[in-house]
Amino acid sequence: MTAITMDMNTPAAKPASRWRQVWSNLRRSPSGMIGLSVLVLHLLLALLAPWLAPHDWTLQNGYQILQPPSEAFWFGTDHMGRDLLSRTLMGGREAITVTLLGTLLAVGWGGLVGMTLGFVGGRVDAWLMRVIDALLAIPWLLFLLLVIALVGQQTWTLVLTLGFFFGIAVVRVVRGATLEYVPRDFVLAARTRGESRLTIVVRELLPNVLDALLVEAAMRWAWMLLAFSSLSFLGFGVVPPTPDWGLMIADSRGMISIAPWAVIFPALALSTLIISINLTADALAKAIGLDRAKAPV
Repeated sequence: MTAITMDMNTPAAKPASRWRQVWSNLRRSPSGMIGLSVLVLHLLLALLAPWLAPHDWTLQNGYQILQPPSEAFWFGTDHMGRDLLSRTLMGGREAITVTLLGTLLAVGWGGLVGMTLGFVGGRVDAWLMRVIDALLAIPWLLFLLLVIALVGQQTWTLVLTLGFFFGIAVVRVVRGATLEYVPRDFVLAARTRGESRLTIVVRELLPNVLDALLVEAAMRWAWMLLAFSSLSFLGFGVVPPTPDWGLMIADSRGMISIAPWAVIFPALALSTLIISINLTADALAKAIGLDRAKAPV
């Protein structure tokens, strides 16, 4: 992974001016600002969903089954007569909450392990990286389905499972970024002072790999949203009647010829969120000075 140009013997500086420059670079990217704007909009809608939803998202009405979009139901109704606008809003809240918590967990443990392995090196690093390679070789959907089938579909199970699996890739990326800084003088000086490994990882290495970690978090969040929605589509995600985009698409896919709105609106919400995260991640990587195409995977 390419790093930001700096003195090879000094740690990366992170003054306020540094982040102002990153923000200035980000603002010059039209696609990045569009992605960030749509992402912020999704976050606000998810936060305010209980107050914005015009109807009860669990209320079934046999007289309003598969109603097209109208003044009363802006997104129409589903096969149970439930308001699709309300369910789409609440589905975004569920998807963002679960995947955001999972992303924080993945970046947290994956980043710490990756920095530690890159710093320690030797046989420990070699053996554990072979374990990481083996885990990455497992198809992600098969892995998630197996774990969830064994332990259940509770929200905390989804968060822990997604956080663990997607943290594996974070380990490899952060380890690759860490290896660039381990031979530098400021790390050698910290070792000479007798500082503990944990102190060196947190105080010396973390500030230098934080840029890569932030971009990696955005990338993993997009992948995790897709994985979470895929699980819900297959019936292994959230438990009905909790609204979720993947589950809404699965429930209505058989009626797409007569009620396409029941599939289009949740699919549009999911796709715009994932695209906005990817646009923001690409623009952030360029604003920081990282090359995602050359990042280790």
